Amino acid sequence: MRKIVLFSGSSAVGKTAVLLWVIDCLRLQGMHPAVCKIDCVSGEDEAVFEKAGVPVVAGISADICPDHYLVSNIPEIWSWADEVGSDVLLVETAGLCNRCSPATRSMVSGCVIDATASCKAPEHLGPMLSQADFVVLTKIDMISQAEREIVCSAVSDVNPDAEVFAVDALAGYGVHALSRYIESAPSVETYEGDVLRHPMPAGVCSYCVGECRVGAAFQQGIVGKIEFGKVS
Repeated sequence: MRKIVLFSGSSAVGKTAVLLWVIDCLRLQGMHPAVCKIDCVSGEDEAVFEKAGVPVVAGISADICPDHYLVSNIPEIWSWADEVGSDVLLVETAGLCNRCSPATRSMVSGCVIDATASCKAPEHLGPMLSQADFVVLTKIDMISQAEREIVCSAVSDVNPDAEVFAVDALAGYGVHALSRYIESAPSVETYEGDVLRHPMPAGVCSYCVGECRVGAAFQQGIVGKIEFGKVS
């Protein structure tokens, strides 16, 4: 039995900083967390987690969408968590196109949002936010209470059922409440029979498989085209 908790969100919103605090809190409760970190091009956070003494495995998706990459590796990640004796697996992945979400029904899914971003940001996050069980607002020390309430309202418009945690990941404020939420989350016995909460975008087009030339003659597979109105 283990809990599997997904932390998704755009780049540089503070996912890793939040996770380091959460790991400390979970350890104090006698739990054994492990981290899987998915990056697109390169990653330095693996060394950060290693320094914290937590089992970590990192994957670089390179030419593959990181969300597709994560879902394709769930069996192997689960087996690795067995090997390191983890009872709570924390998965950090970066949303790429905001149309994807690698969250499955067996996971506890979270979306991390920078509170200093535009109040319109939540409506552009797609299933990464709309399918989340919880939302973490980071950098709350940089905004006023009124601004925080505006952001929370924008989050609620997209996902009214998600638990929202306001966190200052530099000082650790708000992390204990988030950790208690994870502690109370259900555990699962296996990933077998699990399904995605939201379908991935349609593919594959010629550019997905390495085509670099531009023009209709080089476009194959599933290709989307803009519909232009009549010119008067």
